[in-house]
Amino acid sequence: MNSKLELCQIKPFQMHNPNKLYNPSAFAYSHVAEVRHYLRILHISGQGGENQQGQLSKDFAQQVHQAFLNVQHALDDVAATITDIAVLRILVVDHSPKKHQFLIREMQQLWNGQAFPACTLIPVPCLALQGMLIEIEATAYCM
Repeated sequence: MNSKLELCQIKPFQMHNPNKLYNPSAFAYSHVAEVRHYLRILHISGQGGENQQGQLSKDFAQQVHQAFLNVQHALDDVAATITDIAVLRILVVDHSPKKHQFLIREMQQLWNGQAFPACTLIPVPCLALQGMLIEIEATAYCM
C-alpha cells in the first residue's frame, strides 16, 4: 500500500451471487461473502429485541427493529457499521412467511442499495428469554 487513502478504498470483503445460483437479492441476502483484506474481525453475539432496560415488546416487528438497532449499537461501540457485516445468522421463533417478508423489508431498508450479507435464517421453537421472538448474530470485517 502506498498511502492511507489506498487502504481506505479497499473493501475488507466482497459479496458474490454466482450466476449458477438464483439471485437472492429479493430475499435480502447474498450467497457468498469473500473476505480478503481486513484488520479486525468482529463477532457480535446474538442480539434480541430487548431494549436497554431488558424489556421485550410482544410485537415481532418491534423486536426485529430493536434487534437490528442492538446490532448497530454493538458495531457503533467499536467504530463499525452495518455494512461491515459479512455474515448474519438470524433465529426466528415460529417462523412464517409474514415474518420472513417483514424481515426482508427491514434488511432492505438497513442495507439500502448496498450488497446484502450472507445470511442464514433458522426457525426455532424458542430462544433464551421467554417472549423473545428473534435473535441476530453477526460477523463483521473492518479495516
